Amino acid sequence: MNIRLEDAIIFGIKLVVIYIIVRVLSAIAKYLFRHTMRKQAEKGMDVTKVMFLRQIVVTAIYIIGCASFLSLIPGMEKISNSILASAGILAMAVGLASQEALSNIVGGLFIIFTRPFKVGDFIRVYDDVVGTVIEITLRHTIIRNVENRMILIPNSKINSATIINSSYGDSSTCAFIDIGVSYDTNLDGAIDVMQQEIMKHPLLLDHRTEEEKKADVPEVVIRVVNLGDSAITLRAWAWAATAVNATVMKYDLLKSIKERFDKEGIEIPYPYYNQIVKTN
Repeated sequence: MNIRLEDAIIFGIKLVVIYIIVRVLSAIAKYLFRHTMRKQAEKGMDVTKVMFLRQIVVTAIYIIGCASFLSLIPGMEKISNSILASAGILAMAVGLASQEALSNIVGGLFIIFTRPFKVGDFIRVYDDVVGTVIEITLRHTIIRNVENRMILIPNSKINSATIINSSYGDSSTCAFIDIGVSYDTNLDGAIDVMQQEIMKHPLLLDHRTEEEKKADVPEVVIRVVNLGDSAITLRAWAWAATAVNATVMKYDLLKSIKERFDKEGIEIPYPYYNQIVKTN
C-alpha cells in the first residue's frame, strides 16, 4: 500500500489540529469549572457536584477527540460516527469499561445525588479510615486522614460502606472520657476533680438545652458506668464543636485528669500479678 507524502502531511496536520483543539477545550473547561468552584466556595456553597461534572465534561472531550482521530483513518469512519452519537458513546462505555469501573461511576452518581457526604466533610469509613473528603472523581473518593495521607476508596466500595459523617447536620460531638479509679476512692471527690479539669478546657462546648440549664443540669455529666475487676469506671460526657476538637479535648483531658489525680492522691489502678516460684 503506497502512501503519498502529501496525504501523510495532511493527515499529520489534521492530527495536530485535533490534539490542539482537545487540549484547548479541556483547558477551557477546567478553567471554567475552577472559576465556578471558587465562586461557590466563596459563597459557602457545596462544590461537590461541580467537581464531579468537571470529570464528566473533560472525559467527554477526550472521547470526542478520539472519535475525531478515528475518522481520519480510512475504514474507521463508521466507528467514529457511532462514537459521536449519544447511543454510540454509551455503547462504547459499556463495551470498553469493566464491570468494576461502571459500578464505580454509578456509585459516584449515587454519592453525588443522595449526598451521604460532600467535599469538605469529616467522615469515618469502616473502622480505620478517618479524615476529610477532598474530592469525588468518576472512579474513587479521596480522603485526607489526620496524618495528611491521601486515601483513595473506590466509589462502589464506599457507597456500600457504613459511613459516620461528623459534618452531617449538627457537627457538635460528644467525647466519652473514661477513667478508672480504685474501689476505696471517694467517688464524689473524684467526680468533682474530673469536672473541674474538664470545665477548664477551652474547647469545651455547653451543649445543654435551655430547659436543662433551667433545671441546673451540670454542663459536664459524670456517672459510674462499670464496676470492673480492679477499678470503678467513671465516664464524663464532654461536648466540643467538631469531631476534631472533641478528639483533641479528650486526649488533653486524659493527661490533665491523670496529673490532677496524682496530686489529689486518687489512685488509677492497674493489674497486679503475684508470681509463685516453686523450688525443690
